[in-house]
Amino acid sequence: MKEMICICCPMGCRLNVDDSDKQNINVSGNTCPRGAKYAKDEVICPKRMVTSVVAVDGGNINMVSVKTSESIPKDRIFDALKLLDNISVAAPVSEGQVIVENVLGLGVDFVATKEIQKKQSPKYVISIDQGTTSSRAIVFDNKGKIISVAQQEFKQIYPKAGWVEHDPEDIWSSQLQVLKKAVKDSKVKLDDIKAVGITNQRETTIVWDKKTGKPVYNAIVWQCRRTAEYCDELKSQGYDEVIFQKTGLTLDAYFSATKLKWILDNVKGAKEKAKKGELLFGTVDTYLMWKLSGGKVHATDYTNASRTMMYNIKTLEWDKELLKLFDIPEKMLPKVYPSSYEFGYCNKSILGKEIPICGVAGDQQSALFGHLCVKKGSVKNTYGTGCFTLMNTGKEFITSTRGLITTLAASMEDGRPQYVLEGSVFVGGAVLQWLRDELGLIKSAKEADEISATVEDTNGVYIVPAFVGLGAPHWDAKARGTVTGLTRGTKKEHFVRAALESIAYQVFDVVHAMESDINRKISSLAVDGGASVSNILMQLQADLLKAEVKRPSVIETTAMGVCFLAGLKVGVWSNIEELKREISDGAVFTPKMDEEKRYKLLLGWEQSIARAKYR
Repeated sequence: MKEMICICCPMGCRLNVDDSDKQNINVSGNTCPRGAKYAKDEVICPKRMVTSVVAVDGGNINMVSVKTSESIPKDRIFDALKLLDNISVAAPVSEGQVIVENVLGLGVDFVATKEIQKKQSPKYVISIDQGTTSSRAIVFDNKGKIISVAQQEFKQIYPKAGWVEHDPEDIWSSQLQVLKKAVKDSKVKLDDIKAVGITNQRETTIVWDKKTGKPVYNAIVWQCRRTAEYCDELKSQGYDEVIFQKTGLTLDAYFSATKLKWILDNVKGAKEKAKKGELLFGTVDTYLMWKLSGGKVHATDYTNASRTMMYNIKTLEWDKELLKLFDIPEKMLPKVYPSSYEFGYCNKSILGKEIPICGVAGDQQSALFGHLCVKKGSVKNTYGTGCFTLMNTGKEFITSTRGLITTLAASMEDGRPQYVLEGSVFVGGAVLQWLRDELGLIKSAKEADEISATVEDTNGVYIVPAFVGLGAPHWDAKARGTVTGLTRGTKKEHFVRAALESIAYQVFDVVHAMESDINRKISSLAVDGGASVSNILMQLQADLLKAEVKRPSVIETTAMGVCFLAGLKVGVWSNIEELKREISDGAVFTPKMDEEKRYKLLLGWEQSIARAKYR
């Protein structure tokens, strides 16, 4: 006979347990069925496994469950548990790892029941986004979340009509200031910043002295038309086809080669110094890397090189025939590497620590990668002042029959870069600026969206914003802005909505040209840029294209592209599939318009374009 206390009774009633017959244990006394069962279990099984938890230091979870490796006597359980008081274990913890050895001398261990990984230190990437009117820096975390942003505008220089320049020192000083400010505002530790990426205005041309680092002339901006007549001379000599077959570009003052030639021909002593190897050329990315590295890095990536009109995108080398044509010494040109590559390091004097520069891409190719458009046929459009549409065509160099150019996509170090079809619209979001600044119909782009939402459609009004001619795929420099469909019933709201919708129609023309060139319909369009926040515009775009329009949760895809390229290089992300899992999805707009209405709208647009071209 044994005496026990009932575990269910607050009064601690005593039980009498007759265990003389282990097969028929008898419990007497004032107790409930649960108490009786407990008393029997104590007799039948005097041992049990013990479980508890132990604190974990530096783990992705702050505690781990433990248990005894074997059962221990029940009367020793509380003593065993006391051994776990104030105990902690450092991560990582493996399943079955011994936490307390030989508990109470019983030859039994407390062991971990699961694996706890070490908590990963935060990882950040800085994106330098050097644009045409401002310099920016953005700090991203490994989820693609923006931690801090800094931006500063700089002076635009217009020496003559059609000429556009920047002071390279302004570019550098503004970029340096925002870089430091973004890092300071982020409040992240320098050791947690794993890499720097650079994206930039493409084609803009800078020449500087190799010894002093001083520019010999202002940067000639991509918009500058000073070499247009020279380009026309070359076209008359039949060089346009030669240049296209080598570079994928049309022979135009837009690209770097003729800008560089102009500097060498017009700056006193520049050509002689260049031939001696005393001058260096670079697009903005190259110049920034030179400055950031303290003059140790003179390099660019495939995307920026492919916009110079000197780089052969088939053989991936500076083309000697074109260099001879433009009379440009090869020794002044930068080395060319993949976009995701360790180009060098930011000098310690910049931020207080050497940080690797591991991602470089021209702004539009960076945006394409920011959308993870890495598969053949994937397309993105950036809705900025103008619109830039890029389609990944994989390994295929496509000769467009619809006025598009071919260039190189941002690439990883482990493979040959893919090709891209590109088309540009001259006036995209700028049409809303026209409504605001010249016509006074709206106060902001956001208001254009709000006003447009008050009417169901444009009431037959179309606006073709050909203020400086038409870009791709029409390429009509003499076309001019046109409004069609005005009636007595036309309201301000119809006019504003027609201006907003003109952006979608122009993008449709470019995408349709791409579909014709590849003989395939697209299934989706990735979008970014200021005007992409308009739900009305995005829905119309989906309806016109008969394809999904995907707007990411973070529309800073240009800066995000080089963030991804740099982060992949240094291991912030292991591969693109991990990136896709980490980055949150945004909004998706699906086609809703019936085909008859769509056809009628596109026919009206086509007729309006024809009137804009009429002269």
